[in-house]
Amino acid sequence: MFRPLVLAACIATLAACAAAPVVGPGKAAAAPSAFDEVLAGSWREPANVARDRYRHPGQTLAFFGVEPGQAVIEITPSSGWYSELLAPYLRKAGTYVAASASAPADSGAGKRNATLQAKFAADPARYDRVQWRDFDGKAPVLGAEASADVVLTFRNAHNWVAAGTTPAYFKAFFDVLKPGGTLGVVDHRARPGTELETMKTSGYLTEALVVEAAQAAGFVLEARSEVNANAKDDTNHPNGVWTLPPVNRHQAADDAIYKAIGESDRMTLRFRKPR
Repeated sequence: MFRPLVLAACIATLAACAAAPVVGPGKAAAAPSAFDEVLAGSWREPANVARDRYRHPGQTLAFFGVEPGQAVIEITPSSGWYSELLAPYLRKAGTYVAASASAPADSGAGKRNATLQAKFAADPARYDRVQWRDFDGKAPVLGAEASADVVLTFRNAHNWVAAGTTPAYFKAFFDVLKPGGTLGVVDHRARPGTELETMKTSGYLTEALVVEAAQAAGFVLEARSEVNANAKDDTNHPNGVWTLPPVNRHQAADDAIYKAIGESDRMTLRFRKPR
């Protein structure tokens, strides 16, 4: 049985999701065409360009209101898919911070960090002004308080839920953002009502869970976008979201099935730190 306060919190979270306007690709906060130059950049890896049709970077960054002159922190950039866009875009005016949890050099995360840093060092014309920031994955601190305009996280929140560190991350986002700053979240979207244990193992999260975590840290849900939605993805796969491209953790005989689905159905949420 729900306690009254818990029930009230659940109702409030659902009400917030319902109340936040859904913003389509044509109603972004900024013009997606602002990113045309970096999207067409010759430095982008061909495999990354091929995924634009699934990740919709121009519309996504416009929805999050990314603009020149801002201090933008990307959380766990991994192989640098968005780094290829954000670093050159903000190079002349603004600051791009690649923030990643510290990891042993011989671990998978440590090797990814080293590879991305080497990529930055090898192309100073695009990446010489990137700021690299290590943080403690269990108690993240992302910089001086109220120093960032935008914090972005792409397909990371499910890892924090599995590790039990979600509150620490959202607190860190709130602390580092300026009053009025933006938190942009993209992640694999579970069907409403999905149980927590299923979310921990499948890689899919409900919007309600993410909204609740952000609100608990002090954020306000400002808007949702369906730009990264995929109606073909029913989220029910033998190896969770990793069954689908780009990981493709499935039997070779089923390759055509999962290629036809494409990448996951994703939520795209914009939160605001109150002024």
